[in-house]
Amino acid sequence: MSRIIKSGLIQVSLSMTEGEGSIQEIKDSMIKKHIPYIEEAGRQGVQILCFQEIFTTPYFCPGQDAKWYESAETVPGPTTEMMQEYARKYNMVIIVPVYEKEMQGVLYNTAAVIDADGTYLGKYRKNHIPQTNGFWEKFFFKPGNLGYPVFQTKYAKVGVYICYDRHFPDGARVLGLNGAEIVYNPSATVEGLSKYLWKLEQPAHAAANGYFMGCINRVGIEKPWNLGKFYGSSYFVDPRGQIIASASEDKDELLIAEFDLSLIDEVRSTWQFFRDRRPETYGKLTEI
Repeated sequence: MSRIIKSGLIQVSLSMTEGEGSIQEIKDSMIKKHIPYIEEAGRQGVQILCFQEIFTTPYFCPGQDAKWYESAETVPGPTTEMMQEYARKYNMVIIVPVYEKEMQGVLYNTAAVIDADGTYLGKYRKNHIPQTNGFWEKFFFKPGNLGYPVFQTKYAKVGVYICYDRHFPDGARVLGLNGAEIVYNPSATVEGLSKYLWKLEQPAHAAANGYFMGCINRVGIEKPWNLGKFYGSSYFVDPRGQIIASASEDKDELLIAEFDLSLIDEVRSTWQFFRDRRPETYGKLTEI
């Protein structure tokens, strides 16, 4: 039986940056910039929508300025509560990546998952935190401590993997074992060191684990850091590892795709990767 899903990804450039307003004004401007895309997704009947990594701010990690700690907020909190209203309005699942403040001095790179009726289902905290080549994230984020949850939404079982996580196949496998049908990877990645991996790793995760993925990247050059060009190219990939829809490299865009979740069963019935796993031989993977 077909299970058709319509999903959307939003990739945008900065509307306001450091030196052009307060941190709260920057956050407000980014939310304001997303709203027309959220509403367009709702008008087009998108059922599951995902934003880019820490979508309310610049990607401030090329610097190490503690003032950006001020941009963190509780989850649930003001941004997730606002998105709960849009979820209810459009009967749409929304994945909301934000900078989370659990308590003073304890900050995470997080994505909240909101169901189509506006219910807050829970959150994923980015597990793998880079500290290299201008991505000085350990200054800003504590490693995630919630494992690899999968959320039963109205339309599908959804997992989240954030940016640098995608370089690690282990968590991608756990998401599959936990039942994910669609995994979303909100990112902030620039041309250079890893661009060639952008359309290599995530199709490999999708094929190895037999699920769909929605992969989001922001666009443009963000001042004053000038880390490089965020090259967009958000895309959806199916359980065969085939990219089924792709966005531009340099435009603000809502990418929408329709796909059939029944393909998961078809693919897994052909490639019995979960059946043929040998976890008793993988002890090396969990050695410290």
